[in-house]
Amino acid sequence: MYHPTPILLLPFNRHFFVFGVLDELLLKSTTTIMQLVFHLFSNLLLLAYIGCWTTAAPFPIVHTTSLDCRSSPTTSAKIVKTYTASVDLRISCQGHGESVNGNDLWDKTQDNCFVADFFVKTGTTKAVAPLCPGSVKLPSTSTKPSSSTSSKVPGPRLDDYKFKGKCSGADSFRFFKCQCTSFVAQRINERLGIKFTNSFKGAHWGNANSWDEAARQAGFKVDGTPKPGAIAQSNRAPAGHVAWVSEVTKDGKVVVEEYNFNNPEAYGTRTLPKSSFNYIHLQ
Repeated sequence: MYHPTPILLLPFNRHFFVFGVLDELLLKSTTTIMQLVFHLFSNLLLLAYIGCWTTAAPFPIVHTTSLDCRSSPTTSAKIVKTYTASVDLRISCQGHGESVNGNDLWDKTQDNCFVADFFVKTGTTKAVAPLCPGSVKLPSTSTKPSSSTSSKVPGPRLDDYKFKGKCSGADSFRFFKCQCTSFVAQRINERLGIKFTNSFKGAHWGNANSWDEAARQAGFKVDGTPKPGAIAQSNRAPAGHVAWVSEVTKDGKVVVEEYNFNNPEAYGTRTLPKSSFNYIHLQ
């Protein structure tokens, strides 16, 4: 005897739909969801392509305790923002500009301004983000002489000495705290990126009046020509004196940053004739 297969009905909002209708609706819904996912993924790729999506990974600041972010990739451009070393930077794109310590890459940050890539720890000297629109490869200017080279100073002129007010004992570089040697050792480590200590390159640097001989022993040039980032060294005081060359002016004078000279165990700056010092070039 023939028994017709019953059609199972489900109540839903006081209406009834057969399973066949539900299957069709489910198929249409699945197709619609897949289309939405495809369009969303396509839009994200487009955002990344046109540079509207900032590089996700943040990068720390190195070699300095503060970093100026400028309106264009050169140290003479207007300062838009200054970052402290604790800030992590997000890079939207990179471009070529003025060479800083041999690196002409500049990074455009989350604040729409540029920082020298030398001061950003990306793990490589090569680009890690897309090229900024309009950026072109420029020739290096780091070795060209200039009437004023102050723009090439690696870092700002300020009292950022990490041991100020804590002058007892030796520092992490094995110099006595709050002395000229300790301050300059910090500058060398943070501004030049050199792991400098009292036994750097196997020489004993000791008091400031032995730094010129220690530098020669370690194979570094010592002469009478100043440049920003060089070490100014004098044998005149009982233990000598060292300072950081911050600027060379148009009239041939040097602006130095120092510790424990005019201000006992404290920071100071002076502008002097270049003949006042010998100059140690670690780079």
